[in-house]
Amino acid sequence: MVEARTVEEVVQARIEVVMRRATTVLDEIEATARELSGLPQEGGTVRLGWVPSAGTTLVPRALAALRSSDPGVHVVSREGGTPALVRALRAGSIDLALLSSAPPFRAPDAESPPLVVQTLTERALCLAVPAAHPLARGDFVDVAELRGQRWIAGSSFGAERLMGVWPGLDERPEVAHTARDWLAKLHLVAAGCGITTVPSALAPAAPPGVRILPVRGGPQETRRLLLARLPQQPAEPVVRLAAALRAAALGTDTVLDP
Repeated sequence: MVEARTVEEVVQARIEVVMRRATTVLDEIEATARELSGLPQEGGTVRLGWVPSAGTTLVPRALAALRSSDPGVHVVSREGGTPALVRALRAGSIDLALLSSAPPFRAPDAESPPLVVQTLTERALCLAVPAAHPLARGDFVDVAELRGQRWIAGSSFGAERLMGVWPGLDERPEVAHTARDWLAKLHLVAAGCGITTVPSALAPAAPPGVRILPVRGGPQETRRLLLARLPQQPAEPVVRLAAALRAAALGTDTVLDP
């Protein structure tokens, strides 16, 4: 009986190996057939990089929609600054990148061939102020009122400017606190520790005690959110994620033509 059970176990194990291999072969045959017939692949993994401001609403919204529409597409993502994400694209360690761009809106890098870039959103830079701050009394802040303020700034990424301080101030800003995380900066604002600049897309993430206001009286400061990839033909899962990101951008702002 012991030998019979052992034989049965060996046979069952071999059957399982055969079944796994058969499943793999059938999957490969189906994928090859779809490729030869011109049909899109059903799934795959896409590597996405995104700047911090895109992670508050746009990226979660796009990934949730993609899980519903294309459950076979798996996304792995990472946060980073624009220069680091551009380098990752060039190195082939990510497939798509959401980048930030400020005037004069140059290309993300000077390498050749140029990246394929689409502008998803373009919106004015805003100011986050404590609700009890004198600047919070009106519906906007005049740029002249920014003199002498205490700022909460983010650590700069590589060549990027110091984030969190209003650009073009005619004085050396007093940076009271430095934090890379957007949510940490907003909570410092809520605690009355200073003020900071924010993309308007972050307004829904502002905690109680924070007002997000436009700034007037000087040159308009706008920021673009870009979707970038290498110029070769993207795989179908990459195309589907890009479409989900564009649709999510439509829900937060106007999508501009590339």
